[in-house]
Amino acid sequence: MQAFAQLIAQIDASSGTNAKVAALLDYLHQSSDDDKLWCIALLSGKRPPRPVRSSLLRELAAQVSGIPLWLVEESYHVVGDLAETAALLTPTNEEQSELSLSELMQELGALRKMDDEAAGAYIRATWQKLSRYERFVFNKLITGGFRIGVSQRLMVRALARYLDEDPNTIAHRLMGAWSPGDVQFEDLLRNPRPNENLSRPYPFYLAYPLEEAPDQLGELGQWQVEYKWDGIRGQLICRKGKLYLWSRGEELVTERYPELGELDGSAWPDVVIDGEILAYKEGKPLPFGLLQKRIGRKKPGKKVQEEVPVVLKAYDLLEWHGEDIRHKALRERRKKLEILVDQVNSSNILLSPKLEVETWEQAAALRTECRALAAEGLMIKHLDGEYKTGRKRGEWWKWKVDPMSIDAVLIYAMRGHGRRANLFSDYTFAVWKASELVPIAKAYSGLSDKEMAEVDRFVKRNTIERFGPVRSVQPELVFELGFEGIAESKRHKSGIALRFPRMLRWRKDKAAAEANSLEDVKAFLRAQART
Repeated sequence: MQAFAQLIAQIDASSGTNAKVAALLDYLHQSSDDDKLWCIALLSGKRPPRPVRSSLLRELAAQVSGIPLWLVEESYHVVGDLAETAALLTPTNEEQSELSLSELMQELGALRKMDDEAAGAYIRATWQKLSRYERFVFNKLITGGFRIGVSQRLMVRALARYLDEDPNTIAHRLMGAWSPGDVQFEDLLRNPRPNENLSRPYPFYLAYPLEEAPDQLGELGQWQVEYKWDGIRGQLICRKGKLYLWSRGEELVTERYPELGELDGSAWPDVVIDGEILAYKEGKPLPFGLLQKRIGRKKPGKKVQEEVPVVLKAYDLLEWHGEDIRHKALRERRKKLEILVDQVNSSNILLSPKLEVETWEQAAALRTECRALAAEGLMIKHLDGEYKTGRKRGEWWKWKVDPMSIDAVLIYAMRGHGRRANLFSDYTFAVWKASELVPIAKAYSGLSDKEMAEVDRFVKRNTIERFGPVRSVQPELVFELGFEGIAESKRHKSGIALRFPRMLRWRKDKAAAEANSLEDVKAFLRAQART
């Protein structure tokens, strides 16, 4: 545990990639295989469920520090992180723990089965054995909010150097549903057994946003242009006749979409298809808002399947007859994909069409029509490009349609977290319904640090009421909000939910009375229904 806490401190204090990789390598060389596995799992997002409720941690911090619970809450709002707040408030003792990381994680697993009294006694006893920074890391493991500056790519890079392996091979081995409790380090990363994990997906290749004119990419003939579908990215895997469906978030979702998972794969070759899970009916995609009815259902009933059927729009092939073909050119992978889709002959697996355009101007014209087709824009892929791992610049570009936008009034502000803990940086916006302002969206991105500091000063000077970390403010500031989609919602007072809202600009030229109305927002819904 001491070594792991030291690793986190080194990474947290480092801004350079090489320094972080060096710290990870040092840890890998000095740690047991069990501790390595837990380190990899924790830093790559494979965290176990939270063992206790976060409110218990607040209560324990108040008890141990001898300060009132309300003051712990206020301290938390200023610090911006519960784990750090509890670590700062609890005293340090001379006793030290010799627990390894893997032993500690086993104990935290057992903590989930304890009642609050037993769990509280364990946490207090453990706090007494840890230094301040070790307590911080321990608390992070408890709260489940364990996020530091280590990307999956950086972890793969360190492991590849440690194991003297190709980074793409390591990235593939880390994919899938494994956990430190049911796999050995050797079996996962050094000597994986053949067919041990038939369901294992490949790392996804991610596109860069195209922020300049597409003609800067050169001749259009070297590129494949297709729609950027507005669904859920997924890989459909068929191995030994059995089908598995993975989301980009490395979640096995086969049972959630039986239209795909229950296809008969007995006559298929071993293949892996990359594509988009779409709500699809009567020959056309449905809005993403309807697909959300399926996302949270682990086993959808017949009624919801009939209301919101799904398909897979296939646009790449990663494995063909059991062979990894990601290194082959897109034009070759595409030919094999076309053969496969034709062979499978299923109404639930559709080929994403290549758009027949001869000039970039024609591509731009098609882009303007994307929203009517329930597409987010265009994808532009180099025909000679390999299927890479992660986000790589140069061969895959996403050219999204311009966002829809409205002008809305700031009505609530809340303190941020982390480096923004002392700033009111999370905002709630409203639009007009007659003479009343109705909340329409929350947003926290899009402003510069200078603008955010200016808004923070406004909030502090123009507070109407306080609700813990939230303040209602004088409705004076107007912001242009951009969003990617819109849907009806029974959960929101406005009856509307906006998808991916963010601040495009501060409209200092507008008074609050000039902001948009709820009817203006509903016009987007009506336009969407017409298309």
